[in-house]
Amino acid sequence: MPAAGPQRTIRSFVLRQGRITRGQRTAFARLMPHYGLDPAHGAFDFTSTFGREARRTLEIGFGNGEALLTLARAHPEEDFLGIEVHRPGIGRLLPALDAEQLTNVRVVCADAVEVLQRCVPDASLDAALLFFPDPWPKKRHHKRRLVQAEFIALLAPKLKSGGRLQLATDWPDYAAQMLAVLNSAPAFSNCAADAGYAPRPAQRPPTKFERRGVALGHPVRDLEFVRR
Repeated sequence: MPAAGPQRTIRSFVLRQGRITRGQRTAFARLMPHYGLDPAHGAFDFTSTFGREARRTLEIGFGNGEALLTLARAHPEEDFLGIEVHRPGIGRLLPALDAEQLTNVRVVCADAVEVLQRCVPDASLDAALLFFPDPWPKKRHHKRRLVQAEFIALLAPKLKSGGRLQLATDWPDYAAQMLAVLNSAPAFSNCAADAGYAPRPAQRPPTKFERRGVALGHPVRDLEFVRR
């Protein structure tokens, strides 16, 4: 019997749904039936959903969808799944997908841990992206950070052998935590020759969170790991 995934007792996010605009709310209601996947229906069938076999990338916590939209536009031959809990961000992404008639993106409005536990089949992903997750800067809140050993153990089986995990953050202590957690994860190997940080990938689109961090003088750190 496969081991159960980690039980979600501490959430890595706080919902602030009061900030959603009328337009975002309308877009969510109108377009989620087409672009959304419902975790209540159980395991996702990506071949049926996208109507093809293709390289698949998961972005966890896509914010307002800048990176996801850019990647999907640039790589129509690939399929993308985005997970985000904040409706305003989803409400901003959906009209852009609709305007460009992109067929290679689906989104899920739910906790990433629950989606990985219940819906994403093992060995179904070629890549996973985690760009600028909430750093929870106060020390007493570090337990809320998403990149913990338990989360990485849950994510690892969802990637195919040789699949890539790419991360980025502008908080030095969180970057150090990510590096330590992943360097200790038996399922992953660091792509950096010195087992340290990776060069900024040319294909990683900039986001407002990165721009904000740079404006504040925060150093941006990238990490890249491969599934053993």
